[in-house]
Amino acid sequence: MLAARILQQGENQRPWLVWLHGLLGNNNEWRVIASRCEQWPSLAIDLPGHGDSASQPCQDFVDISRQITATLQQYKIEDYWLVGYSLGGRIAMYHACYGEPQGLRGIVVEGGNPGLECEALRAQRRAHDANWASRFRAEPIEQVLADWYQQPIFSDLNQIHREALIAARSANLGPAVADMLEATSLGRQPWLVPQLQRLALPVRVLCGADDHKFQMLAREADLPLRTVPQAGHNAHLANPADFAAALHEFLDHKGTEHAVSQ
Repeated sequence: MLAARILQQGENQRPWLVWLHGLLGNNNEWRVIASRCEQWPSLAIDLPGHGDSASQPCQDFVDISRQITATLQQYKIEDYWLVGYSLGGRIAMYHACYGEPQGLRGIVVEGGNPGLECEALRAQRRAHDANWASRFRAEPIEQVLADWYQQPIFSDLNQIHREALIAARSANLGPAVADMLEATSLGRQPWLVPQLQRLALPVRVLCGADDHKFQMLAREADLPLRTVPQAGHNAHLANPADFAAALHEFLDHKGTEHAVSQ
């Protein structure tokens, strides 16, 4: 079972919102958004290698999906939505496609990659992530993070926000992050697009208006997309008000809206 925190008690008749953070995050990452969704009971999970689950091992996507199921059973959650950012979004998609979806209403994915179709690209990504993992194991984490947040995906961050993220996420244990990075590398993730397109469950992708790469990925996968203004890859951090509004719109309509919108 994974460590988790109840963020909101919510209203009894509503399904739970189960929040999955990104790499280097923890259950606190969703606190602001959960506070704007106070009608729903909320559970934020610490993924393996992070927060209070730092010592929890993870072998692969099958393993993390099973751990999520066990955590939900421990909290007696039988009716829920999964909301995941980046790595958490990829895990949410995998769980919906290949996990034990009993009680799952649908998924909301923020900046999550549905996978790489080509094995050559997956091999390149495994090597790329293995290199970062080696650095997380061997170097001071502040030093690694200073380079991590210079990657193109984080180009929308200004220096103040970049430094704040480095300071906040330096509390992580480098070797634990490295293990999770390798276990859930995009290169080890299945190509989920065919399964996502066949899902009977509703799916919504939320992307920052400046996150052009992940908008493109959603469109190429023909997944329902909503953009969040004045935001890049981490839209819920950059613009929590509009992110929460987009989430409310989706949940209030019970995820029945399938058309791609902006």
